[in-house]
Amino acid sequence: MKTFMTRNSSPTQCPLCGGTKKSGTTTFTADFEFGIVVVREVPATVCTLCGAEWIKDDVAARLEGIVEEAKKKRLQVEVTTLA
Repeated sequence: MKTFMTRNSSPTQCPLCGGTKKSGTTTFTADFEFGIVVVREVPATVCTLCGAEWIKDDVAARLEGIVEEAKKKRLQVEVTTLA
């Protein structure tokens, strides 16, 4: 039986499955008509049970910048790391 997050749940509890959220990394991808951008080693909070991922606002802003630069280059594939 899955437990869902309520107002009294811990901030380390996954709101989707009730698992435990831990610091980790993820791979971010953005697919466009002309190509794809892949950013590896993106800092994120990851649920140890279901694998759901959360990215902080400052990290998301950095990802947006990388995506915008890739759009300008119009490469078919761009792979980079955030670490």
